[in-house]
Amino acid sequence: MIDIEKIRNNLEKTISKIATRGQNYQKEIKEIFNLDLKIRTLKTKNQKLEEERNKQSKWIGELVKNKKSDEIKNIKADMVILKEKIISNILKIEELEKKKYRLQSIIPNIPHTSVPNGKDETDNQEIKKWGKVIKKTSIPHWEIAEKLNIIDFSKATKLSGTRFIMYKNKGALLVRALINFMIDCHLKNGYSEFLPPLIVNKENLFGTGQLPKFKDDLFQLNNDQYLIPTAEVPLTNIYRNEIINFSALPIKMCAYTPCFRSEVGSAGRDTRGIIRLHQFNKVELVQIVAPERSYDALEELIKNAELILQKLDIPYRVINLCSGDIGFSATKTYDLELWLPSQMCYREVSSCSNCEDFQARRMETRVNHENKKIVPHTLNGSGLAIDRVVAAILENFYVEEKNVVNIPIVLQPYMNNLKTI
Repeated sequence: MIDIEKIRNNLEKTISKIATRGQNYQKEIKEIFNLDLKIRTLKTKNQKLEEERNKQSKWIGELVKNKKSDEIKNIKADMVILKEKIISNILKIEELEKKKYRLQSIIPNIPHTSVPNGKDETDNQEIKKWGKVIKKTSIPHWEIAEKLNIIDFSKATKLSGTRFIMYKNKGALLVRALINFMIDCHLKNGYSEFLPPLIVNKENLFGTGQLPKFKDDLFQLNNDQYLIPTAEVPLTNIYRNEIINFSALPIKMCAYTPCFRSEVGSAGRDTRGIIRLHQFNKVELVQIVAPERSYDALEELIKNAELILQKLDIPYRVINLCSGDIGFSATKTYDLELWLPSQMCYREVSSCSNCEDFQARRMETRVNHENKKIVPHTLNGSGLAIDRVVAAILENFYVEEKNVVNIPIVLQPYMNNLKTI
């Protein structure tokens, strides 16, 4: 949720910056501005009415001493009117606050000044490339998986429907190895490991920005609970409605979880293979930091994600997302994209985002610093999306003549020292 001070003090600038996302929120932001003005005007009126009431209350005390009952009666009648006006204003303020809050909750975050303006992914800015890509068409990962008998696509469809898969044999071992390898790497970089619930309530999804805007992308249960779309949701919300001691910052958390998304907007895309699934595996990174160091933390976050691909020797590139492509809660996002030879292109495996104070305001999270309450900044990123890493390993390290996949050296200890699958 955007700090209301930014709308109060920089209305036109806020409108123009958010417009770079490709969506026009001018009407809503101006309405928020006007509602805020009305609320502050009513609060000022109530403050003056309260002062008048206090004066009359003191005056009554003097009149009681002097036994002036007629004047006391008149003043008490005036105080009743004042009280009614104050209550009426409070009710108006509450109603206006609710309306303002509803509008604020649908406004996306303001892009950072370092975010390039653009409409969509074609305007994203490439920052760097790493590794040597295979410049030839390769067998797609789903064919390799079937040849090696490590993923059962048909049985998964039988069990759950389309866009579900079932790992088996050395495929299941490979996933387990990647989970443990990634978590171990992140623990060495100062993260604490969590194993959070896979079901959360709507307050948590509101806090991190998935609700109300992205409700259709979620799997809702029979009540106000949802399957998590990412471990970002439970990890970040651990501190919802809490005050953190400044000495505890930075807070760095990681977790492996299955994740669940309906993929409503992706009909017809990546219908084969393991790139886009309803249930997928991911290691997530979350940081909660002091405001002044959040952009340093973003650079650290993307390096933590990059390190995994470097150790696995998978070619990748880093992209600075343009204003039209960053997520709802983000001010700035780096995408990490790995190379898939069969598609002759890079595909996203991690999005590392700085949300500044946007999520913390929605979650009512504060930090106690020098007897003041400040709003921390939150960051999140995949470290990494495991199924897409599996696809990259299969395609980049497949040896067709031998019908084997070479296992990256760093993974071999996690796979009973197997060198191939």
